[in-house]
Amino acid sequence: MIKLIILSGISGSGKSTAVNTFEDLGFYCIDNLPSKLINNFLELFSNTEKKINQIAIVIDIREGIFLKEAVDVITALKNKNDIKIETIFLDAKDEVIVKRYKETRRKHPLSENGDISKTISQERDKLSEIRLIADHLIDTTNLNVHQLKEIIKDTFDKNSSNDISLNFISFGYKHGFPYDADIVFDVRFLPNPYFNEKLKDLNGFNDKIIDYVIKSEVSVNFINKTTDLLKYLIPHYIKEGKSYLTIGIGCTGGKHRSVVITNQISKNFSDLSPKVNHRDISKA
Repeated sequence: MIKLIILSGISGSGKSTAVNTFEDLGFYCIDNLPSKLINNFLELFSNTEKKINQIAIVIDIREGIFLKEAVDVITALKNKNDIKIETIFLDAKDEVIVKRYKETRRKHPLSENGDISKTISQERDKLSEIRLIADHLIDTTNLNVHQLKEIIKDTFDKNSSNDISLNFISFGYKHGFPYDADIVFDVRFLPNPYFNEKLKDLNGFNDKIIDYVIKSEVSVNFINKTTDLLKYLIPHYIKEGKSYLTIGIGCTGGKHRSVVITNQISKNFSDLSPKVNHRDISKA
């Protein structure tokens, strides 16, 4: 059976890094293949003496007129018994995409007059249908190249010992919702250290903050019940073929309660070697 990865996403979101990582994992990678030719491409490799059973293909805005056919092609491939296909969509906030383009001084594929913000909006619209059918949505806004590589390796490395790659992210609602999260818990109902003048400038790694949050019986019950719920859910996600699960835990600012609770809950899944990202811990 052929394992086929369709990689798509917004320009500047990290597709080049992703492709290089798949190559390191032993995938045969091809960038910007017209979707109309994917079936021909797969047939070509099925007839070669040396079988290639891991392939990654990039489909993005550079497809041009062929982009309209991409969703139909991907859907048809998912109905084939001899192909296991997964679709990845990489994204990032507009301001981060703009910053990356300014740093690299590269031209956006749709940009004619240098107005990157406008072209990003156009690109999102053109890729919206592919994004909707993606099996994995990865937000690279707060990821560096090494973190993105690690996520891809954890999710798609056939030699990985884990059945699922577990990722916990703490965040602050006032800084925006983590739209790559599969499950989100809101802990804004827990005691808030922010309103204590002696504690407000500390973060969730400080013992005083931990004690403040954990001393509440409500917090302890939440940690225990949430852990039980996740331990019930994770095997079902694995059974359904889910290889990457992101769990978001949010409070108001992402500095106190969500950090403490995320650290406490993630410890209960040490057997799965979870990754923990405190997205907003350093923000005001």
